[in-house]
Amino acid sequence: MTELTQPLVGVRLVDHSDLGFVVRGGPPGAAYVARAFSNEVSPNLGVGFARWEGAEVSWTTLYEEVIFTIEGCLEVESDGVKHAVKPGQVLLIPKCTALKYGGFALFGYVVYPGNWKELCDEECPDDPATCEHKR
Repeated sequence: MTELTQPLVGVRLVDHSDLGFVVRGGPPGAAYVARAFSNEVSPNLGVGFARWEGAEVSWTTLYEEVIFTIEGCLEVESDGVKHAVKPGQVLLIPKCTALKYGGFALFGYVVYPGNWKELCDEECPDDPATCEHKR
């Protein structure tokens, strides 16, 4: 099964093992991401799962993000501070944060807005490092 694409009507349950994960980093290591709901279901919230297997991926967020670890330990480094996110913990990441994801973990994420890619052309510069739209 891939992400749900029908408009949101009623409660939905998604199991990460039913989703189609795509490669987002590595080698070395590997990083996989699977979105649970498409923008048609919820343009407001982007929800999904990711599995990190030792890859290090640098990125600047173009959205607000919450990460919650299910198993393992996700490492998120920003401004020289490394956060080790373990099961039972959540990490809040503001929009326009330069960071590096690493570690070995299965985790869930929520981003706002969920349709950030569509909005990016209007709100964000070509270079995320110069983003001026922090909340």
